[in-house]
Amino acid sequence: MEPESPWPALRVADWQATRDALQLWTQIAGKVRMAKAPMVNHWWHVTFAITPRGFTTGAIPDGNRFFSMTFDFVSQVLRIEVQGGREREVPLAPGSIADFYAQTMAALEALGIAVEIWPVPVEIEHVVPFAEDVEPRAYVPEHAAAFHGQLVQASRVLAIFRGRFAGKVSPVHLFWGALDLAVTRFSGRSAPRHPGGAPNCADWVMVEGYSHELASCGFWAGGGEEGAFYAYAWPEPDGYRERTIRPPEAFYNADGGQFLLPYEAVRTAADPDATLLAFLQDTYEAAADLAGWDRAALDYTPITGP
Repeated sequence: MEPESPWPALRVADWQATRDALQLWTQIAGKVRMAKAPMVNHWWHVTFAITPRGFTTGAIPDGNRFFSMTFDFVSQVLRIEVQGGREREVPLAPGSIADFYAQTMAALEALGIAVEIWPVPVEIEHVVPFAEDVEPRAYVPEHAAAFHGQLVQASRVLAIFRGRFAGKVSPVHLFWGALDLAVTRFSGRSAPRHPGGAPNCADWVMVEGYSHELASCGFWAGGGEEGAFYAYAWPEPDGYRERTIRPPEAFYNADGGQFLLPYEAVRTAADPDATLLAFLQDTYEAAADLAGWDRAALDYTPITGP
């Protein structure tokens, strides 16, 4: 019998409702981190890191102590922990966004964490404030757990790719605006002002995020039957979209201004890791070569032993 693949199959159409609820839940927790953590360029202080059980804000300062907020897809809870061991849990279950928001804010208050957030979703069309979103939402735990499995595999390979760069590079992290996993390399040069335009998001947010020349890549639950890996450059150099990118299933999406590689093309490949790494490397080289990055200084071969 063939061993089960560690790359989960999860059709976007099958878990759309769960994905939508999860995205709004993460925005609530992410906005708490944004309100409490010191600013880091490109909004790196607001993201989540992937863990064996889900994803977490990591340590957030609250006065002279730390707390964290973790989406645990094994126990199916949002766990809020404060330094010293006290914690509260909010169930991940069907229900309204308003209920989840109220439970989360009550849990923070019970732990003595005072915080105010902008209680409205961002980067989403047709938003409803969290406290007013009272319509029941579906949530299938198995779908969320499978998504976590996708993030684990994507994060693992993106970390390998990240290690091959000596310049300024982001962590492998999950942004809650679009619920996408990303890692971003920078040339070291400033970039033209970004025009903004993300739905229900102030333009200055994008201006900060794209203040410097970059090549970014990652994974999101869209763009393919089971999601897609993506890559783009800002600003996009001439000739970028015409480059041939491996594997053959990769293509340039003009509407999004990015290369896409369907997740299922990686999952079903004979060597998923090599297939994804080829896509990541080719798109990086297209951006760096066409824009004249100093690759001799920026590219890095990791040390593997004595």
